[in-house]
Amino acid sequence: MHIDKDLVAASATPIVLGILAEGDLYGYAILKRVSELSGGGLQWTDGMLYPLLHRLERLGHVSSSWGTSEAGRRRKHYAITPSGRATLAERQEQWTVVADALRQVWQSGQRPPLTAEGWA
Repeated sequence: MHIDKDLVAASATPIVLGILAEGDLYGYAILKRVSELSGGGLQWTDGMLYPLLHRLERLGHVSSSWGTSEAGRRRKHYAITPSGRATLAERQEQWTVVADALRQVWQSGQRPPLTAEGWA
């Protein structure tokens, strides 16, 4: 399934902050987690994730530190900050309102169609 890029962009910040709220991760692990959470429906690339992580770091929502993997490779690990947690809570509230509105619209599909005079 193709997911519109506007929807991906709108959901990227709360998804990444939510993932980091579970624990510190490096970039590739974040990409894998996004794919897992979406059942493979979201396949982000490095070119999408790293600019987002850098922006979140500039905004103070994420911090980073260098570490070494079990294989000896250096990896940059990302962690959510208190500011990031506050932003995540705010985005969760916003998305709840949006999701509730969408649910109501989709459930109202049983309603007769809207005409120029009102509901048929």
